[in-house]
Amino acid sequence: MRAGGTMTVESTDDNEQQHAASLAAAVLDEEARRVEAQAERDQAVLLPDDLLPGVGGEGMTLKEAMATGGKTTVVVLFFLNMIDELPRTIRVLAPDIQKTLGISDTVLFGVLGFGGVALVLGAVPMAALADRIARVTIIPIMSFFWAVTTFLTGLVVNPFQLFWANAGTGFGQAYRIPLSNSLLTDTYPIEARSRIFAFEGLGRPIGQLIGPLMVGGIAVTAGGDEGWRWAYLFIAIAPVLVGIAAFRLKEPPRGRFEQAALLDGKEAVEVEELEPSMSTALARLRKIRTFYFLATGVGVLGFALIVIPGQFNLLLERKYGLDALERGIVESLMWVASLIAIPFAGRAFDAKFRKDPEAMVRLTGTLIMAAGGVYLVALPMKPLFLLVALLAVAQALLSAAFVAAPTIIAAVSPYRIRSQAFALLPVFIFLMGGFFGGLIGGQLSDAYNNRTAMLVLGPPAALLGGWLILRGSGHIRRDISLAVEELLEEQEETRKIDADPDAVPALQVRNLDFSYGPVQVLFDVEIEVGKGEVVALLGTNGAGKSTLLRAISGLGIPDRGVVRLNGRTITYAEAETRFRVGIVQLRGGSGIFPDLSIGENLRAAMLGGEIEPHDQERRISKAVESFPALDGRLGERAGDLSGGQQQMLALAMALLHEPEVLLIDELSLGLAPVVVQELLAVVERLKEQGQTMVIVEQSLNVALAFADRAIFMEKGIVRFEGPAQELAERDDLARAVFLGGEGG
Repeated sequence: MRAGGTMTVESTDDNEQQHAASLAAAVLDEEARRVEAQAERDQAVLLPDDLLPGVGGEGMTLKEAMATGGKTTVVVLFFLNMIDELPRTIRVLAPDIQKTLGISDTVLFGVLGFGGVALVLGAVPMAALADRIARVTIIPIMSFFWAVTTFLTGLVVNPFQLFWANAGTGFGQAYRIPLSNSLLTDTYPIEARSRIFAFEGLGRPIGQLIGPLMVGGIAVTAGGDEGWRWAYLFIAIAPVLVGIAAFRLKEPPRGRFEQAALLDGKEAVEVEELEPSMSTALARLRKIRTFYFLATGVGVLGFALIVIPGQFNLLLERKYGLDALERGIVESLMWVASLIAIPFAGRAFDAKFRKDPEAMVRLTGTLIMAAGGVYLVALPMKPLFLLVALLAVAQALLSAAFVAAPTIIAAVSPYRIRSQAFALLPVFIFLMGGFFGGLIGGQLSDAYNNRTAMLVLGPPAALLGGWLILRGSGHIRRDISLAVEELLEEQEETRKIDADPDAVPALQVRNLDFSYGPVQVLFDVEIEVGKGEVVALLGTNGAGKSTLLRAISGLGIPDRGVVRLNGRTITYAEAETRFRVGIVQLRGGSGIFPDLSIGENLRAAMLGGEIEPHDQERRISKAVESFPALDGRLGERAGDLSGGQQQMLALAMALLHEPEVLLIDELSLGLAPVVVQELLAVVERLKEQGQTMVIVEQSLNVALAFADRAIFMEKGIVRFEGPAQELAERDDLARAVFLGGEGG
């Protein structure tokens, strides 16, 4: 008996294990199919080289590029880059500041590191502003602000004041990288872009070369323990001079060279769009794979970029006994090799990009990893000459690599949000490396020594950062192709709108892909909804219907594609902005506040709409007329209404905003047939009034009752678009429409 029982248990266990193994195998097979299908789709969007701006064709010299865009912009931005380094060369004076204020390594580098955090906090809003207004107007204003905060830093008497003055300087410098790179991209041709960035980039090693000598010399000349203050007071003059020179800059058209390369001599037309928001732009940029790997790699590299220079100056003072001027000389010598490497990098990266953009990204990652290897060899060395020489080689490798970064970003990011794309480089460098790296490095040096802090953080950061950039190299052709596709589509569509304004659809979605993390759920979706048209969106569970509504209303950010309202691009506008201009979504499920009265629900719905009080009462009266079931009951608790009446109240709350396009997710879900009939009567009245609607519906029969057209989706792909009755006659699709249940 026991043996038989044992056999039965073992047999059951074997069956369960086999079932689990079978299930796991099915999951793995499905995932493999998904990855293979995604790879095929990625391959499908790759464009030939002659459609990729700057790829193939003839090269261009730096002189020819300057003849096209003029010398003023690149020269002014060169000097701006040079003086941008001066506050950072103040690290030469870190030991002197530390003695004057009596603070530890951790406090010192935490305070100085927060300047980088302030730069981060300012870079993104500055870039968002630059994507909205003329960029050249920002430079003089922020340069003068930067000068004032630098001057005040020379007057601080305690760590608290140093913290805020240094933070102010960081914020004042926040505009420099996104604005400079954006202006250079739109001022000079693609064929010489890396050379232009290299010329402007020479300002950094020159600033690092003369900066330490200058601030160290000023401090030693001034003498005493507080001679460092005079260095701050003196370098505050530089941003004032550059700010004055910036008044000569001219604002270039955005994306001019990409458009010129793609439009075959046609004049670019101005695209009408809502202003891009920071949150939407950053979410979209994060989905550009090349950009994601580049920004992440640079962020990891930030630990080395910030920790090593700061700790190295403390090492020079403590281990080698160098004063401020001597430390300045050493710092300057470390940048000599970069002056040679950067021009060569500009030529090399231009040639690589023309021949093979992937090779350009691979070279960038390789240079950074090589710098990590040099750090690993150099930092344990005791002889100062060898240590400085090898660190100079590592710095030259990194300086060369950074010439490519803006060229890569310009190639893969949509031109209307480029400033925000460029802003993310300092964000990742200073937020990850500047603040956290500074704190961790300070703790390591307090606990052990400066050399240990550099060894623990520097080489791994460079090796890992370079490897991440290498990983992203395989995506650049696809990402450039997507940027090109978007530009061509918007130009073509804008010309159609200009030619026939009366034919502009109320709502348009083109080439839309959408993912949740690594899982793509919408694939190349295209729909158009005419003004006054009612469209039923049908499909199986998980088809992507609700996700499509989220992408239209701005609650989700697509991987690619465009969304337009009445011909105006709204792809980069946030949900609140789309709501204000007329896209109102009624989500599925409970759309009311059950504990408030019906009248309070209606008034609460208008809180975010900036509707005048007298107009609110008019709209409430109109809504009640459309829903007789609510008439005379405004004081009743909304939660006491029946399910159908609650859906009517939710619909009334949406209609209060008089939407251009009304999106309804699951009109009849869970409602009794008699209630559905009442809702259909309301939809019919709205239809007669010319209300444009897109309604997600599970029931084909219900859709036939109200829809002018039907769109059928399956697994994130539009399988059918046409008259609703025609869908009903398609047995293969009609059977797939699930009658009832939750939407996809």
